[in-house]
Amino acid sequence: MRRSVLSTLLCTAALVAASVVTTSSATASSPYAPLDRPGPRLTVKTTTLKAALQCSGNFKTSTLQPVLLNPATGVTVDENYSWNYERAFTAQKRPWCAIHMPSHTLGDIQVSGEYLVYAIRTMRAKSTRDIAILGHSQGGMSMRWALRFWPDTRVMVDDVIGMAGSNHGTSSLPTCKVGVTTCLPAVWQQQATAKFIAALNSRAETFKGISYTQIYTHTDQVVRPSDTNATASSALHTGQGAITNVATQDICPLDLYEHLAIGTIDPTAYALAMDALGHAGPAKVSRINRGVCLQQYHPGVDPLNLQNIVQVLSGAPGLASVPLPYVNLVGAKQVPAEPRLRCYTTAKGC
Repeated sequence: MRRSVLSTLLCTAALVAASVVTTSSATASSPYAPLDRPGPRLTVKTTTLKAALQCSGNFKTSTLQPVLLNPATGVTVDENYSWNYERAFTAQKRPWCAIHMPSHTLGDIQVSGEYLVYAIRTMRAKSTRDIAILGHSQGGMSMRWALRFWPDTRVMVDDVIGMAGSNHGTSSLPTCKVGVTTCLPAVWQQQATAKFIAALNSRAETFKGISYTQIYTHTDQVVRPSDTNATASSALHTGQGAITNVATQDICPLDLYEHLAIGTIDPTAYALAMDALGHAGPAKVSRINRGVCLQQYHPGVDPLNLQNIVQVLSGAPGLASVPLPYVNLVGAKQVPAEPRLRCYTTAKGC
């Protein structure tokens, strides 16, 4: 009897030890934070975060899913969305919020991530249902930083919709060289080889309960590669989220709209975004009316409105600052290398 008890205790101890070793090995296999570790406290002042969030519509009575608009690199949220998606959502009586990112969205994306965390929490508290996040270029990617490193935000988000999102960085901006040039922080961080991109996609790209609609174009001159769903930078593949990766040419083979147009005027991208917002799960190509291929602009866009034209032109200095080293036309600070990853991204933590 004693031998049996002793053997049982020894076996149990061995199993526990093996479990600890296995767990330690699994943790050691990735240098990045576990998926379920609570996110850090926000370092940006609450008053600053609050002032950066602009909202419109009735979040308590609307039956339409509220949308958070996330801007692209080099532009303000007004330059990106005030003349297109904001007008369209307002016409639908759909509640929406827009984030005014610092430095024309050219600063450290880790800081932008805190703005997104605050926006997600605030919008969900205002709403009767989970929210959607729609973004263009960097804005189609950066919301995933919040979801990756602040797990509490995942249950607040139903849809992630990216238009030409730089989910795996880009190979088309080789002008930034460590020790040779200075570039803007967000430009360094969106290189395909950036440590930021590696951390963003560590362990899992998507999360259970969230639908991901990733829209891109084969004519993208900024976020590359953009050739196939298997290789496109915008496409997502890992994790437990429901994913649709789709090129606008999958619906309209002759669609020539490129990187800037896909997130501002492209009716095909708009139709996919509306499909995702109007159905459970991500967008489905089979539900899109091919009549969009005959449209030049999506609802909300008025090419004859002078104010809209001025808004578009006002984004030119920020956009010009993106591809060129040393060039800074909007006051964002140039840096000689990629910003250092925050300690909360590591397996060891802070």
